[in-house]
Amino acid sequence: MAHAPLPIAPRGFGETMRTDAWWIQPLVVFLLLSTFIVYSTWAAFQNAHYAWGPYLSPFYSPELFGDSPHSWFGPKPGWWPAILPFSPALLILWAPGGFRFTCYYYRGAYYKAFWADPISCAVGEPRTSYRGEHSLPLILQNVHRFFLYIALVFLVFLSHDVWKAMWFTDAAGNVSFGIGVGTLVLATNTLLLGSYTLGCHSFRHMVGGILDRISERPLRKAAYDCSSCLNRVHMRFAWASLISVGFADLYVRLVSMGIWTDWRIL
Repeated sequence: MAHAPLPIAPRGFGETMRTDAWWIQPLVVFLLLSTFIVYSTWAAFQNAHYAWGPYLSPFYSPELFGDSPHSWFGPKPGWWPAILPFSPALLILWAPGGFRFTCYYYRGAYYKAFWADPISCAVGEPRTSYRGEHSLPLILQNVHRFFLYIALVFLVFLSHDVWKAMWFTDAAGNVSFGIGVGTLVLATNTLLLGSYTLGCHSFRHMVGGILDRISERPLRKAAYDCSSCLNRVHMRFAWASLISVGFADLYVRLVSMGIWTDWRIL
């Protein structure tokens, strides 16, 4: 006996038959990402309290031009337009920001939280068509692999910052080895950022995913297996590293302002 197909009426925005609290996850993602965007933007424009002693905020690393002792090429260059605000962070934050913005995980997260595309499984969307990432502007998300190359270089800079954070200068100008709470904060942040970056889908593909017979390349296979291990918890490292990089800047900022005291452990 033939059956006519049942018409399926499109759901309106937010309509669903789900009875669980499906809206909690996109709401939490929206709040966390919004908080980080607001704070990081504010911190980037401050151009102050981003360094203390051997510590340098990861938002400002590498400091190409600036007033702190960590600056590579001295203070603000004379060619900088007077009408534009200057901050060392504005020269470099586009790179790690671009890496996160085009990240495969974050794309799925903020598409849901900010654009409701889709807001959640089996929940009505605010649109009736689907364009995907094959046309402008979302086709530009494919530059993620190139941001990965830059992010790998930034890990070297941040690792060097951790090394510098182990050498303290006393009032007499003598430099000695030591470990402060700030050293551990910067080291933890670099470890989490490294775990997030090296577990990236593009990095995993780069080290071994392009090979047909990876078993014939033992070094590539070892790197692929290590990246795959990190990739399994990529979401956790994405959020942990986001929180850690924001806290690292906050820690250096509050110590520089004299609000927090950097306790020396060693």
